[in-house]
Amino acid sequence: MSDFEPTAQDDLAPARPRSGLLGRLFAGAAAKRGPAFVPRGVRIYAVGDIHGCSQQLDILMTNIEADNKGSGLDSRLIFLGDYIDRGPDSKGTVARLLMVPPNFRTVFLMGNHDQTLLDFLKDPIVYRSWRGFGAQETLMSYGVLPPRFDDEGEFAAARDRLERAVPADHLEFFRNLQNSAQVGDYFFVHAGVRPGIALDEQIPQDALWIREEFLESKHDFGKIIVHGHSPIERATRYSNRINVDTGAYATGRLTAAVLEGQSCRFLAT
Repeated sequence: MSDFEPTAQDDLAPARPRSGLLGRLFAGAAAKRGPAFVPRGVRIYAVGDIHGCSQQLDILMTNIEADNKGSGLDSRLIFLGDYIDRGPDSKGTVARLLMVPPNFRTVFLMGNHDQTLLDFLKDPIVYRSWRGFGAQETLMSYGVLPPRFDDEGEFAAARDRLERAVPADHLEFFRNLQNSAQVGDYFFVHAGVRPGIALDEQIPQDALWIREEFLESKHDFGKIIVHGHSPIERATRYSNRINVDTGAYATGRLTAAVLEGQSCRFLAT
């Protein structure tokens, strides 16, 4: 698949597993749903993949703060993962995210790129795959020269340099990312969910990496899935999901879905 896709529970913690027949029956429900809601008095800003685009993040956060000014609502920011790689300023992006205004309740979800950085810090051989989707940009943003050759010793040396260069609060940020969150009739996750599996039985591998099986599904997942991971030209609401990844590193367009009551609208740079 190409990079660009064709054109009232309130719980910010990951769901607890549901097992057995009930979970399987729930997962297989037919698509028969009314309008999706968020709880009364709540407004959600769900932000798509940032990928090291700190300037776009600054602009979008300014737009969000202006949009929310004086609302008096329980306003929440849910970031859908992939804060690093591809774009020029992964370090600056994380630093900016650590300074989110205190008037928002904030949730940060794990993206596959973020997990890959953690995997590299544990095992430098991961660089062999990571270099194909953004490792060099992230290393350089932290002042680390990428390995010049396909050599395990160079991978290990780059890992050691990165470990020294990444601030402690940035490492803590990555290690505390969640796999999913739920608010009202919406389920927030980086990549998507596997059809036929109850939301509280989804596995992290699918939450971070799934693509075609999820994107092509007309399944009713029990909630509207709000996700990134698969870039499209403009954020789109479908019958069972909302995609807010607008490929900021390639398009300059970073998007947030604004969910309130039954409404869904978008803010973008």
